[in-house]
Amino acid sequence: MLKKIKTFIALLAVAAMMSSCALTMPVNATSNPVGTKVGTASATGYFGMFFDGDASIRTAAKNGGITKISTVDIKTSNILYVVITYETIVTGE
Repeated sequence: MLKKIKTFIALLAVAAMMSSCALTMPVNATSNPVGTKVGTASATGYFGMFFDGDASIRTAAKNGGITKISTVDIKTSNILYVVITYETIVTGE
């Protein structure tokens, strides 16, 4: 019985480490018509301190070839708050 409990706890720990959460939220909208172009930019951080990449609105617009921004969304995902990724999603023309 004790072996089954240890196995269950180990599997539960592995499942918790493999779990993640993602949330996409609107940040801004303009009066420009919603365009067909989409640009993204992302940055990944480790332990909430060390980030690499550029998740700015300017970089996302540049990556999508957008000069007139319509909407801006931010997508945040994390794995046990150890690895956190921010992605900026820009739409427009």
